[in-house]
Amino acid sequence: MHITVAGKQVETGDALKVHVADGLKIVTKKYFDHALEARVTFAKNRSFFTCAIDVHAGRGLSVRGEGEGADAHRAFDEAAAHIAKRLRRYRRRVNEHSRDMAEERLPATAETARQVILAGPVDVPEDDEGEALVPANPDDGTVADGLTAKEHDDLLHKHDGEGAIIAETPTEISRLTVSEAVMRLDLGQMPVMMFRNRASGQLNVVYRRPDGHVGWIDTTAAQ
Repeated sequence: MHITVAGKQVETGDALKVHVADGLKIVTKKYFDHALEARVTFAKNRSFFTCAIDVHAGRGLSVRGEGEGADAHRAFDEAAAHIAKRLRRYRRRVNEHSRDMAEERLPATAETARQVILAGPVDVPEDDEGEALVPANPDDGTVADGLTAKEHDDLLHKHDGEGAIIAETPTEISRLTVSEAVMRLDLGQMPVMMFRNRASGQLNVVYRRPDGHVGWIDTTAAQ
């Protein structure tokens, strides 16, 4: 399994990386037939450390755990325990699902989609003539994110002020049962997930409602 350890204002030395590798090995060996990769991200708040673990355990199956502690090691232990606790509820289904995904070959016609993350609406300061003022870096003449002033201005004004694209990645639309989709939603701590219903062949959506329950949008009823 490929493991990436990153820190935001946190030193990720060899001792911490070994602790992460050993901890993830225990979790994945117990609950998965195999795991492809994991990303562990540490951050430091004023009085405690946080840790987020994202494990990719097969095609389309991701698991996320979060924790905090007095130091980075304890934050990781809590996040790993969070993953283990959630996986215990799905032990049989996760193992069956990961085996199916390992045996299944990805067809050339597999459905993919474009996943885009938009920044929230940005209040851009303007001069007396209504032109956007873009803060420049005095060292190299660029704005803070490395773009030129014109590029930054063009980016900010994409989508008529509804937010600029800050990330764009391909994503697969998996063919699942509703229960499998809900399982993935829960394990990955995702707010929403689109899938193709294995029974009807139609695009469906499951999502986490504000009250904590899971909503399901079935487009079959609209046919």
